[in-house]
Amino acid sequence: MNTIRKRKLWIGGGLCLVVIGVTIGALRPKHVSGAQPGASPDVEVVQVEQKDVPIFGEWIGTLDGFTNADVRAQVTGYLQRQGYQEGAFVRKGQLLFEIDPRPFQAALDQAEGQLAQAKAALANAQAVQGRTELDVNRYTPLAKEQAASQQDLDNAIQNNLAAKATVATAEAQIKTAEAAVETAKINLDFTRLVAPIDGIAGQAQLQVGALVNPSSGPVTSVSTVDPIKVYFTVSEREYLDWNRRFPTDATREAANKRVRLELILADGSTYGHEGTIYFADRQVNQGTGAIQIAGLFSNPGNILRPGGYGKVRAAVRIQQDALLVPQRAVSELQGGYQVAVIDGENRVSVRTVKVGERVGANWIIADGLTRGERVVAEGVQKVRPGMQVNPKPFAAESKAR
Repeated sequence: MNTIRKRKLWIGGGLCLVVIGVTIGALRPKHVSGAQPGASPDVEVVQVEQKDVPIFGEWIGTLDGFTNADVRAQVTGYLQRQGYQEGAFVRKGQLLFEIDPRPFQAALDQAEGQLAQAKAALANAQAVQGRTELDVNRYTPLAKEQAASQQDLDNAIQNNLAAKATVATAEAQIKTAEAAVETAKINLDFTRLVAPIDGIAGQAQLQVGALVNPSSGPVTSVSTVDPIKVYFTVSEREYLDWNRRFPTDATREAANKRVRLELILADGSTYGHEGTIYFADRQVNQGTGAIQIAGLFSNPGNILRPGGYGKVRAAVRIQQDALLVPQRAVSELQGGYQVAVIDGENRVSVRTVKVGERVGANWIIADGLTRGERVVAEGVQKVRPGMQVNPKPFAAESKAR
């Protein structure tokens, strides 16, 4: 029994030693592989850069044709033929639709017949007038010599006046008939619905066989899309600032010509052609406090179409001697902005700064930094005020260079 008891005590003591050893190992402090206790953390730093930078504005834009023309019926009739491919480019004067011309051709033939009748009536009236004038000329000397009665002369004069009136009536009828012929020709021409401009023809709103009239709405539309307009709105403040910087028509026109517009398409790509300012609207929208601006973009191949959306971007001014740091170097805290500055001994100080515009991947610092100072651009979360760090060049900056 004593031997068994000693063996149990020996085993129990061994287990206690193992447990104590494991516990001590778990409580022993651990260090990151490759780092010594108290070592300075690696951070990427960049120098504050000072240079002139363009300040860009960005606005939502809507594409529209340079000229948009609705094609409408001017006469009543049935569409007989469609002469274009929807969505295709058409030339001015090209046939788009044809209305059944037969009733209008018949009206023209009838008007031309009435004109011929009026001309024949005029010729007959002029012949009668000629005879009555001869009678007047013959009876006038005879009446003076009393070889003919005064009554005969008076009858000749009255007949001549009646003939002249008939001629005037016939001439008026001819003018009426000529107007009817011209109207019939115009109506016959209106049976051909042609493209009023060069451009892209839209979808047909009515099909062959439909009855159309002047109040039935557009049959189709044609838009000139090269160049293409892009409408965007700027705030009244931006508009006034621009005109304050360029107060005269001459300086403003020159500035507008210098501005180059960029168009960022719906897929995020930048359109390959720059645009120019075309005009500013005549009024400020009272509801939004903004004014509409139109830009013009070249559109070879008619890739851009009316109704599309994009972002219009343009350099609106140059910021002189701007101080630039990467955006990732700036931390926002409770509405304020801070950067971690590295001094000559590689110690950190956290400084509150005032930020300005964003320029690409950088931020303009309006106050709080000076040119040449070093700030932490990568590893900001590692540092604390007073900490000594191991600075390395900012990787993104080295790649950019």
